[in-house]
Order: sequence, then C-alpha cells, then structure tokens
Amino acid sequence: MEIIRGIHNLQPRHRGCVATIGNFDGVHLGHQQVLGQLAIQAGIYGVPTLVITFEPHPQEYFAPDRTPPRLTRFREKIEDLRRYAVERLLCLPFDAEMASMTAEDFIERLLVERLGIRYLVIGDDFHFGHERRGNFAMLQAAGKAHGFPVVNLHTFRMEDARVSSTRVRDALSMGDLGRASILLGRPYRMVGRVAHGDKRGRLIGVPTANLFLHRRATPLSGVYVVEMFGVPGEPQPGVANIGVRPTVGGDQALLEVHLLDFSGDIYGCYVEVDFLRKLRDERRFGSFDELCAQIQTDITEARAFFAGLHENDAVGR
Repeated sequence: MEIIRGIHNLQPRHRGCVATIGNFDGVHLGHQQVLGQLAIQAGIYGVPTLVITFEPHPQEYFAPDRTPPRLTRFREKIEDLRRYAVERLLCLPFDAEMASMTAEDFIERLLVERLGIRYLVIGDDFHFGHERRGNFAMLQAAGKAHGFPVVNLHTFRMEDARVSSTRVRDALSMGDLGRASILLGRPYRMVGRVAHGDKRGRLIGVPTANLFLHRRATPLSGVYVVEMFGVPGEPQPGVANIGVRPTVGGDQALLEVHLLDFSGDIYGCYVEVDFLRKLRDERRFGSFDELCAQIQTDITEARAFFAGLHENDAVGR
C-alpha cells in the first residue's frame, strides 16, 4: 500500500481512482463493507483504490480534552487497511489550514483536480469542510457535474443497531470482548514493538513482554487473556495487564504480556496482541506479595480459558 502524506505529495500519476473518505478507526464491519464496495468498483473502472483519512482525527484537533480513546493508532490503521487490499492511503494533516478549507475547495482542489475521482463511496453520516458544511448532497451534485458517481452506503447494522467505532469502544469499556470482536469481525488487537521494562516480572518468575502504547488514552484497562502473534510458535497464549501499574508506582500506560510456557528473546519484535477475555480490572494492592499472588491466580484462569478452547476444538472434530 502506498502512503501519501498531504495534498502537496500528490503526483499526476495519482489521478484516476475510486475513493472513500473517513477516519476508519478500528476498521470495523461497517468500514469493511465500504472497502469491499470500493474494491468491486476498482475492478470495474480499472483504477486503484484510495482511502482518504485525517491525522489527527478532526475531533482531536477541535476538542483534544474530550476526545474518546482511539481504537487504533495510525500505524495499526495502516496494517488493518492493508489487509483489505487498499492500494493507496492519502493522509491529510488536520491542522488550521485543513480546518478552514471550505467544502467547495475540498471537492474542487482535491477530489476533482488532484485526484480525478472516478467513483466515490461514503458513509451516511459523513460531513466535511469548514463548519462541516459538506455533506452527501453536495458531493452528489459535484459528482453529477464532473462525471463521477457518489454512492452513500447506508449504515451497517447488527442487532438493530448501527455498527460504529463508538459501539466498539463501549463494548471494550464494559469488558465485553466477545461483542467487540463481533463488531470488528476479529478480536480487538494492539500492536507494537517489545521493549525493555523494569524486569520486575522476571524477578518473580513471570517475565513479561512490554509494549509502550504511545497513546493519550487507551480503550482498555485491566487484565486479559490474550494471544500474541509475531513470535516463534505463534499464536502464543498469554495473560496481559494494560494500565499504569499503581501497586508499583507506575505512571505511564503500558501493555505487559506474560506468555504461558514460552522462553525466548523477543526484544525488538513487532508483535500483535489479540484480546480474548477480560479477567479483572486493574487495581492497587496492599503489598507486592498480594500482587504476586493475584498474578498467579490470573495465570491459572488464563490456562483454564485455553484448556476450554482446546476441549471445544476436540469436541468439534
């Protein structure tokens, strides 16, 4: 997938594409429906697929203190879009200049002049341009004037409710990982590079792979049953804590993963961690010994979870 950062990096060869526009946070089933339609049209028109997105999210620009946690960082979103055969990603920096661009300029300067859009797919709640004046009707009128269809994919619904990033975020906040995985079409995951930590886990026989999250806020907090990809023998089962580790005086959000029955040097590995079940909330313990005892209980529960999975697999066969 080619990543184009900013309008100024668009080249003449980028003209002619089928496109969609949005934040695509989480790349959930609703997003996947849009990407599927885009791929079909790319085959019909014989041009590349293009996703146009913004960084940071517009909401983060206008109200940084009231912005909900992202489901995916930008790098994670790139990997998710790659899985759905997106050929080009245009990332538009959302700054004062972008915030002041009129909807008319967005259409004329970007969609028509620089991109030569052949077909445009948008969600039914999409607004754009200064003061969010741009909408589906404006895009459709522009499409008729310039000769490209504009298709509004209506909300993708499950259980009579709209599939959205907010709904996924709500499921995660309630610890309902099963519901989140249904909305996403896969388990919720975080990715990152394994870094050196303070080695406390190794001292008590529970070594952890540490991933610094590089997020202002996380949609998850607590202790989880997980699987890790990107290491030998993947997926490796494990138990993970995500939070600030209040018992040991932590102050930075960290994902710590203890892999069950695994030994090996994975420092520097770029890994994916899939969250399968929530075990408990993060909390402060009265002593380090109490924390150690609880960690052993968490490991026992994680082993029981995976044992149950293997039993179900055997019954299925």
